[in-house]
Amino acid sequence: MEKNVNRLSDKELIYQLEGKPSLKVAFPIGFQHVLAMFAGNLAPVLILIGVLGLNGTELSLRMIQCAMFVSGLTTFIQLYPIKIGKFQIGAGLPIVMGTSFAFVSTAASIGGEYSSFGPEYALSVVLGAACLGSMVEVIIGLFYKQVKGLFPPLVVGSVLITMGVKLLGVGVNYFAGGVGAEDFGSAKNLALGFLVFFVITFLQRFGKGMWKISSILVGLIIGYIVAAFIGKVDFTPVMNANVVGAPLPIIKPWELKFPLGAVVSFATIYIVSGLETIGNSNGITIAGFNREATAEETSGAILADALGSTVAVLFNALPNTAFGQNAGIVAMTKVVNKWCVAMGAFVLMASAFLPKVGMLFNIMPNSVLGGAVITVFSMIMINGIKMITKAGFSDRNIIVLGITFGLGLGLGSHPEALVGLPPMFQFIFKDTVACVCIISILANIIFPPTKEDKEMAEQMIKEGDN
Repeated sequence: MEKNVNRLSDKELIYQLEGKPSLKVAFPIGFQHVLAMFAGNLAPVLILIGVLGLNGTELSLRMIQCAMFVSGLTTFIQLYPIKIGKFQIGAGLPIVMGTSFAFVSTAASIGGEYSSFGPEYALSVVLGAACLGSMVEVIIGLFYKQVKGLFPPLVVGSVLITMGVKLLGVGVNYFAGGVGAEDFGSAKNLALGFLVFFVITFLQRFGKGMWKISSILVGLIIGYIVAAFIGKVDFTPVMNANVVGAPLPIIKPWELKFPLGAVVSFATIYIVSGLETIGNSNGITIAGFNREATAEETSGAILADALGSTVAVLFNALPNTAFGQNAGIVAMTKVVNKWCVAMGAFVLMASAFLPKVGMLFNIMPNSVLGGAVITVFSMIMINGIKMITKAGFSDRNIIVLGITFGLGLGLGSHPEALVGLPPMFQFIFKDTVACVCIISILANIIFPPTKEDKEMAEQMIKEGDN
């Protein structure tokens, strides 16, 4: 089989999973994957840096470098799996990995909660909780067939909506210039935010091909250039940064902290991350091979997600996940060749050794970043609405949603109102996103779907496909 693949031309090889097209063909294809995800890969790290007050520090630069390095590394694992007994880590599919937006809200909340102990201590708590919480995704990867029933569209959709609502608040603060900024809400900041927002929206609506897929990157570049012209960017840190530097972590594994509440909060988000990876894996196989992902591919993709997240944390970056926009590129182009995608992974890892590249993103004005992420955060919420719509709005589903949002989002957003509850129950309501996830799972178990509910969900999915 390999012999036959090697006889194919470059134009034929790019539509085959295996085989090595020439560099002149493979590199541009891989590079467009990098363009589509580069800004989205770094944005969650930049937001956490801002929350912790680490802007412009050596630690923040290392975090950016490490985020690029780990994204490339975990993409290689998805492309070329690691076999351990009967399990494999990695799907063996053209999946591109990057820093997950799903963890931003929880990371920001936990980081803010422990910020009084110092930014490095707060970061060690965030990273430690993310590291230990990833074990939940390992369990999902090993036994995903058995546990998948606990996470129907109502659960995942509710969590995504809650994440979107919380993150929009973060995005608005960045849009206005960043909390604590002297010119917070100034005309310049708002103008930059709206400029980036409108560029991205325009390209999403009217752009074609890579213009549409890379709309976030294009919007950031235009906003960045305008910000530089109006004096909002100081390039001194870029000039002072080293030309070459290794993406080594500053906070070491033995310095990580593991508060139980923070670990539980991260663990619930890993559930969503794992389910997103399942969706992206199937999206790629359906688009590229006209089939659903196999059990081995799906399990491998989730385990690589978990391993990649653990590695990212140990490198002082946020957890990784499969990037949907790159799955969109595969669906649009039908190019599934792993060697081509590997070229993009190589670019990511190489960029991590260039501190000046990382510093360029590190000094980006908050309002420019805010104009981009506010669009992404709203899409997270909308995707949650779409998932709930697929389940339908039967009487049972409305009750489950009422319980989920009433207790989870309502009371979970105001834990100070629950000081009279026993500590165990206060613990559940401590993080809004985790609270919504836990309550939604319990509500779905207490009120199991009827035959009519299942039939309605199947009908809604069919109508959506048409």
